[in-house]
Amino acid sequence: MSGSTILFELIDDVYWLTLNRPERRNAMTPEMQLELIDAFEFAAGSNAKALVLHGAGEAFCAGLDLSALQSMHDKRAAEHRADAERIAKLFRTLYELPIPTIAAVRGPAIAGGTGLAMNCDFTLATPDAKFGFTEVRIGFVPALVSAFLALQIGDKRSRDLLLTGRLFGAVEAHALGLVNEIVEVDQLKARVEALLTQLRVNSPASLRATKKIMADQNRAWLDHAIDIGMQANASSREHPDFHEGVSSFLEKRKPHWQ
Repeated sequence: MSGSTILFELIDDVYWLTLNRPERRNAMTPEMQLELIDAFEFAAGSNAKALVLHGAGEAFCAGLDLSALQSMHDKRAAEHRADAERIAKLFRTLYELPIPTIAAVRGPAIAGGTGLAMNCDFTLATPDAKFGFTEVRIGFVPALVSAFLALQIGDKRSRDLLLTGRLFGAVEAHALGLVNEIVEVDQLKARVEALLTQLRVNSPASLRATKKIMADQNRAWLDHAIDIGMQANASSREHPDFHEGVSSFLEKRKPHWQ
């Protein structure tokens, strides 16, 4: 199965999922988010051994598409809540996928793109990869991704990345623990294949059981954190700072915060 924004194909016993909007640096739209959720759920119910997530072209995912940002001004509270629920489901479905997941990151993986990359079990990145939680720059709140980030790297380092909104490279991402390995571009696919070979020798049932144990251990905490995040995500879109931030971004000017 594939969609208008993704390619999703089973090769041997592995699903290869490609973010397929290279002309937009694979920026996410609501349509892409829904297609990704469908693909993750389909893979979860299959007998596949693993899933590999990567981007077409020279970017992994540049974050939210401008068209999605532009439409937010006209949405009502219920629509903002639905957006938050969809994003939460996207990250959580990937995080709790019962089969091993590998993100092969080349180029920018920004905001939601960083969220996708870090929520895979293994994150391999090329030296030119760029990450960042840039939401605060446009008056938004990194509400949903913050739960998964804090779970992976702790509170103090999460605050640094979320409050500054700064971009950081593959070397720092590796030092923080968000990236498992840094791999040269021409070796990336081969390294993914080598990792898949290593995973294939293990018991599929044991791999699934191990992932379930780890998901179950964090379930209660994530339930609470994501609920708080969805409320914050939706309510922040009603604030004047968000409208000013989006407008300034689209108009390519500095924001004037209240």
